[in-house]
Amino acid sequence: MRAVVLHAPFDLRVEEREAPQLGPGQVRVGLRAGGICGSDLHYYLHGGFGAVRLREPMILGHEVAGIVQEAAPGVTSVKPGDIVAVNPSLACGVCRFCVKGLHNHCLDMRFYGSAMRMPHVQGAFRDSVVCEAVQAVPMPEGTSVNEAAFAEPLAVCLHAVVRAGPLLGQRVLVTGAGPIGILTVAAARAAGAAEIVATDILDGPLAMARRMGADRTVNVASEPEAMAGYEAEKGWFDVMFEAAGSAVPLLVGLKVVRPLGTIVQIGQGAQADLPMSAIVTKEINLIGTFRFDTEFETAVSYIARRQIDVRPLLTEIVPLQEAKRAFDLAADKSRSVKVQLALGEA
Repeated sequence: MRAVVLHAPFDLRVEEREAPQLGPGQVRVGLRAGGICGSDLHYYLHGGFGAVRLREPMILGHEVAGIVQEAAPGVTSVKPGDIVAVNPSLACGVCRFCVKGLHNHCLDMRFYGSAMRMPHVQGAFRDSVVCEAVQAVPMPEGTSVNEAAFAEPLAVCLHAVVRAGPLLGQRVLVTGAGPIGILTVAAARAAGAAEIVATDILDGPLAMARRMGADRTVNVASEPEAMAGYEAEKGWFDVMFEAAGSAVPLLVGLKVVRPLGTIVQIGQGAQADLPMSAIVTKEINLIGTFRFDTEFETAVSYIARRQIDVRPLLTEIVPLQEAKRAFDLAADKSRSVKVQLALGEA
């Protein structure tokens, strides 16, 4: 099978790899769509993020969907021909976090396309993958594989919303209008937020944020003072989702989020010097959010019913053999929102 393999920053190659054998309780999925994620771009551009570094060649990719080709005897959850979204996370189920239901903090997590462990967990930008049957979540007839491949990033955003608490009637700020920020706007709207403001430094992504549910968007590069009005009376917003992974919007958030409000940090990789007095005196709830758990199945349901319509986010579908062009396009936020690779047969 063909696979998209990263050897070093910018050294991305399409290589032939041996297709894995099917084992008990597993299914073989012929992959058809793979979305390029921010973490994929961090590996491609920088060789990793934070302390996580590429130490051996690794197949990238974890936002994937396809068609079941084969199921092991006894597997009844899916059958050949089913369109499935593939959950890229496989928790051990027995560590102290798994037994508490905190599977996203599993001590032996295997997550596609991750250099957190050595040997690295190979990713899913390839023609086919063998996974546990529980990882293959069926989509109803009429849902495209390209829509199904949005299940993973939407699950990340739904988990962030869960971490924030009830959003019904709340004033919400989303900083960073990349795919995660835009999907967080959509998730907050679905959760009943009364007002949603989105910020970014580019007009194109902000236009998509408005299309996906933002009431107002602010280009903080061309309108650097536009957020100042939200600082009055100790802050306007009840909840902020920081999806840019930058220190600057987080510092702004401490000014515009009201006392006892909540900031959910989604983006990662940056370092920030925070004014501790602002967190203390305003009693701000500063919360992290990491990956997802049962929200993957919820994301599948939202996409299947088009309760959240992900189709507008798809900028281009690029053939697998043009993977480098796809990554360069995905890295240019002035030209793209979400870029997917067309996996499967050439």
